Amino acid sequence: MKKALLFLFIMLCAMSFNAQTIYESFESRKLNATRDLKIRLPNNYDPSSNLKYPVILVFDGDYLFEPVVGQVAFQTYFDKMPEAIVVGLIQGKDRFYDAYHDEVTGLPIEFGARFYEFISTELIPHLDRTYKTSKFKVAVGHDLMANFMNAFLLKEDPIFKAYVNLSPDYKGEMDDNISGRLKWLKEDIFYYMVTSGDDVASLRNGILDANQKLKQIDNKALKYYFEDFEGHSHYTLVTGGLSQALDKIFELYKPISDREFKEDILTYEGTLDTYISKRYKKIEDLFGITKPISEDEFEKIVKAAEQRNDLASLEKIGKLANKQDPTTSYGTYYMALHAERIGKTKRAKKLYETALDLESTPHINKDLILLKVEGLTLAGDDKESDID
Repeated sequence: MKKALLFLFIMLCAMSFNAQTIYESFESRKLNATRDLKIRLPNNYDPSSNLKYPVILVFDGDYLFEPVVGQVAFQTYFDKMPEAIVVGLIQGKDRFYDAYHDEVTGLPIEFGARFYEFISTELIPHLDRTYKTSKFKVAVGHDLMANFMNAFLLKEDPIFKAYVNLSPDYKGEMDDNISGRLKWLKEDIFYYMVTSGDDVASLRNGILDANQKLKQIDNKALKYYFEDFEGHSHYTLVTGGLSQALDKIFELYKPISDREFKEDILTYEGTLDTYISKRYKKIEDLFGITKPISEDEFEKIVKAAEQRNDLASLEKIGKLANKQDPTTSYGTYYMALHAERIGKTKRAKKLYETALDLESTPHINKDLILLKVEGLTLAGDDKESDID
């Protein structure tokens, strides 16, 4: 199984470096220099479409771009994250100057400050103008560049909503700056940090100290994740770290998990159409993606309603499904099921018959609906006169 997944991963990586990868030279006034970019667009990217995509900005794009693109290809293949625009920033010999910082605060100064301005006032606006970008942007950095990118977090309205810190080399008071800022967040921020047992000792010690501070922060707006791998070096931790980071950052995008079903849905105070609507509205607000509620998700919500003996939710879920897609049968089927459960058999039969004329779905097909109609016919209509 592992060999099969590895082969699939290699194939996806190979497929991802096709014509959709753009090589661009960007002239910066802030730096008075030209910077090279590698930009990977989604496979079905259409500049005329209304679809927008999260942006993953990869510092150290010289060597990190390809691992990020490969991991994005892998996870989007299984619909574990949305398609995204990946931008690799080639730094090469300029890396030391890009990361130039104050030894006390750890914040960018001099050339580092100009590089910061280049990112915030030139590169990001350029990407937003040129491509179909959403407001959700992810920063990925390794050791020294991870320290640098954390400076964006200290702004009132950070450009980046997610930070993937791969063995960060925290400088000066940067870890204190971060923990102080994260306490007062008002909007969701995802913060991922990884080290390993065989990481560079000085970096590992600083990361463990930072983790002690960050894990004590009590703020619902902060989504903090920490990994401590075994048997990985400062470099080999990158692949596993990227996998875990993207998996956790885009957890909300994924289908409803068993944990969410048991802990959040079954215990939800209110009707479940509200729960699922809010869940998908948050996906839209957070990632800038309009994602229709799948039939599988509707089925899970209906299952939860039945376990809760929540007939009010059952009817409202049917109405919500019909509103989203009136051409398919499952919304009308749920409404018919609700009517049947509350004893309104005439209404139930009429709704089932209506569902027969609609498009079948994997879960709700015509054979299933016919069984319902026949069952109600054999049972006989009740004396109910009001079928509205």
